[in-house]
Amino acid sequence: MAEKKQSLCDETNFDHLFKKEGRTLASYLYYKFGDKALAQDMVQEAFIKLWHKCAEVPLEKARGFLYTVASNLATSMVRHDQVKLRYREQVMKVNERRVENESPEFVILEKEFMEKLKNAIARLPVKQREAYLLNRVEKKTYKEISEIMDVSVKAIEKLIHKALQKLRNEIGDI
Repeated sequence: MAEKKQSLCDETNFDHLFKKEGRTLASYLYYKFGDKALAQDMVQEAFIKLWHKCAEVPLEKARGFLYTVASNLATSMVRHDQVKLRYREQVMKVNERRVENESPEFVILEKEFMEKLKNAIARLPVKQREAYLLNRVEKKTYKEISEIMDVSVKAIEKLIHKALQKLRNEIGDI
């Protein structure tokens, strides 16, 4: 009799894998990134991605798939948080450098503009926002950004171009 190949799409197998690997994966991510909530979120995301690809991933490769996906997701999240933090610091530095002799009208207009700009940047899709901030705030080249985001330079050019178009549409030409 032919032995039936075990599949991840079988809920029993998937549940067994979750119970066996979930806690270990969360611990691994916690030690790697130092954030328990992030680790648990990434474990959930990794298992969701695995469930969506259960027919494509053999049972014996599932553990490696989970660790790779969860680690990549957490790395992307940390990078994104770092970009947000640097952007926030940059805005604070600009505000600190403001000359005290500026007219009150200019200060009000500048605050309104900065608020519009922050909101417009926040509404950009994640990849566009990340590429835009890495380029404009971090002063990274398209090549450096493509290596960080693991996409082609052409893709970065397109992401930044689309981000600039959306910002111009929302706040007008500067």
